[in-house]
Amino acid sequence: MNEYLLLTPGPLTTSKTVKEAMLKDWCTWDDDYNKHVVQEIRHKLVKLATKSSDFTSVLIQGSGTASVESVIGSIIKPSEKLLVINNGAYGKRIAQIAKYLKIDHTLLSFKETQIPDLLQIQNVLEQDKAITHVAMVHCETTTGILNPVAAISELVKSYDKTFILDAMSSFGGIDMDIDDLGIDILISSANKCIQGVPGFGFVILKQDIIKNSKGIARSLSLDLYDQWHTMEQHNGKWRFTSPTHVVRAFYQALLELEKEGGIKARQARYAKNQRLLISGMEGLGFKCLIAHENQSPIISCFYSPEHPDYEFSTFYHSLKQQGFVIYPGKVSNADCFRIGNIGEIYPDDISRLIEVINKSCYWLK
Repeated sequence: MNEYLLLTPGPLTTSKTVKEAMLKDWCTWDDDYNKHVVQEIRHKLVKLATKSSDFTSVLIQGSGTASVESVIGSIIKPSEKLLVINNGAYGKRIAQIAKYLKIDHTLLSFKETQIPDLLQIQNVLEQDKAITHVAMVHCETTTGILNPVAAISELVKSYDKTFILDAMSSFGGIDMDIDDLGIDILISSANKCIQGVPGFGFVILKQDIIKNSKGIARSLSLDLYDQWHTMEQHNGKWRFTSPTHVVRAFYQALLELEKEGGIKARQARYAKNQRLLISGMEGLGFKCLIAHENQSPIISCFYSPEHPDYEFSTFYHSLKQQGFVIYPGKVSNADCFRIGNIGEIYPDDISRLIEVINKSCYWLK
């Protein structure tokens, strides 16, 4: 078992029972696995995302980025164009994927600490009629900023564009109905707010979109249509070897999400963790990078102290020795670090962290 808690945006600290779910071996051809685990996962994911029956889900081996690339490369036709709304490292990555795949795209970038401006988005949509799809990251873990998905989706749908939401770090931890919000395609990963382990991602999307995407894919292994079609036709069978242990752990994590009270209850726990974290850190003199009103309940970013004795590496290893692992900063123009509060993390853990920081960092005194 870990000797420390992962205060990161994923991989994250998982429950003992999620870990134990990986102790059994599974056959990829057996109904016990495909029909009763994979298909049940697909069904549960759609139910978590929306009340609508117009959606389906598909699981993709690999990191969350593999699922993003699967969507971008399998849904957008050669004649179509993508607008990427970006205010962080993961928005840039979507544009990088489009560039690698030679997909026509426009990158509309904002500062990493700035909420995307609706008027600027509208101007691009108004001026460039070739745009057919719009992609955005919901929670940019670069900073912890939470982008206003409802307002941006409403704007995108008013121009009749397909809206793709990278909800890697938010799905399962922020309550939403993707049909009500006008989200056509949502992408997330097993090792985020549902509190599974790394190994696969998933896509929840409208059935008519996936049904009409046959033959678009620019990759064999990331062909979203073919993966979906195989799972539909063969009771959850994956085209290639699936990460069986990871999938079974994810199924256990879904059951534990339900036991906790669903996404609303988990969001409430994460929000409480985050409020304690912010108040505690500010009480010690740390300053937040993101304004409180734009802060997600997923991860928070703090400016590094302006003190000659502060060094992130020393700070990191001191916390690790006392049971906590945090994240370095990823912001281009600010010296900062990040602390996540998702996973099997509770308010008592956050309180202990604040105590450890207070006792360990003599330069705070």
